[in-house]
Amino acid sequence: MSSTKRVNPLDRYAKDLPPGRVLWIGLRPMRREPLQSVESALAVAGMGLEGDHRMKKTPGSGRQVTVISKEFIEQISAFTGITSIDPAILRRNIVVEGINLNALRRQRFRVGAALFEATQLCHPCARMEEALGQGGVAAMIGHGGLCARILEEGLIRLGDPITIESDT
Repeated sequence: MSSTKRVNPLDRYAKDLPPGRVLWIGLRPMRREPLQSVESALAVAGMGLEGDHRMKKTPGSGRQVTVISKEFIEQISAFTGITSIDPAILRRNIVVEGINLNALRRQRFRVGAALFEATQLCHPCARMEEALGQGGVAAMIGHGGLCARILEEGLIRLGDPITIESDT
């Protein structure tokens, strides 16, 4: 069997995305605890964000970090009728703006100094019904963001750019 990476014909357009930027970073020290908003975090290759509980339990996982966009949060807000959604209740590590996260799927991208690889869409879990009320899961379908693994260590900070890593 071949281990050739499947290529989506639309992948070639991802390199044309303008850069986005980091708006919010959240870490959860222990499972089921609230996320704590921070100004910076060290992304550790193959592990996760330093200080986040996932770093301890999922080395090598494709879900070391979760990313959602401000634009997706605005869609969730529109679907739920909640005028202001605190990013911490959505249980994602990084909130960005100005870049189409769906186009980043299976792509390598930089957030600040760190290199990430988007592995899959980040689907909502049943806890979103608790966090957002009835219909919370449905509101997030297609707007849950991305899961990613960290390929190269680096510091990420509020305001840092998020850019596609070119294959060339």
